Amino acid sequence: MTNLSRKIVQVNIKWKIYDKVSIFKEFFRFIWESIIVCSAGRKPAKYRRLGRRGLSVPVMEGGEEEYGGESDPMAATCSGYDSDSDLVTLKISILGDCHIGKTSFVIKYVGDEQEKRCLQMKGLNLMDKTLVVRGARIAFRIWDVGGDHSSLDQIPIACKDAVAILFMFDLTSRSTLNNVISWYSEARKWNQTAIPILIGTKFDDFVQLPPDIQWSVVTQARAYAKAMKATLFFSSATHNINVNKIFKFIMAKLFNLPWTVQRNLTIGEPIIDF
Repeated sequence: MTNLSRKIVQVNIKWKIYDKVSIFKEFFRFIWESIIVCSAGRKPAKYRRLGRRGLSVPVMEGGEEEYGGESDPMAATCSGYDSDSDLVTLKISILGDCHIGKTSFVIKYVGDEQEKRCLQMKGLNLMDKTLVVRGARIAFRIWDVGGDHSSLDQIPIACKDAVAILFMFDLTSRSTLNNVISWYSEARKWNQTAIPILIGTKFDDFVQLPPDIQWSVVTQARAYAKAMKATLFFSSATHNINVNKIFKFIMAKLFNLPWTVQRNLTIGEPIIDF
């Protein structure tokens, strides 16, 4: 092998090493920035009131509501982990037991493409979705905490500085509803100001249960939501029931948008209570 060939081989090896190091540097940079943000101890951010023009809300099939048309105030576009200076980032945390549909719920909201860009760590998934509201770019950064015992260590970093915390349970599993109080108590140790939302998942399976069981679960869930001072939603990721609506509710609460949800306490329908 000539000297030139050796140099080419050496350069190629160096570039391969550099590429791998660059990938790891970007990953650890994001982790470090997230830790800095969560541990900075900043006061809760105050957000400006957004305009009220053109807030039409057409109803979509399956009970889900979507903004549509060119005047859409919450036109959604998926993005990666954006760091632009004009981007307002809102941290959302999701807590609940294993296998209750938390990740399916998030994927339904952010979309399959964004799922591929999900950042995964032990006991924690991070996904983003960017919205354009009246020309303002707003990113939901969603922290999905795993529900097993080893994930408890992620609660402090996931909950600190979150503007809303979603407490989820499986409507077909009473034990996951009973455990919500423990998740709530643990989360409130690290965040006293986040908007609490109680979400029952797998509504499509729940409506197949006998009416007396449905009534019992609804009664208990409403009592828990009242104790938590939380808004209660029943949802289904499979049929996109109340998924987008929950995030619109958060946006409306934070920015005083003139959009409200309608209370629904009818057994056999997706409950919304507040």
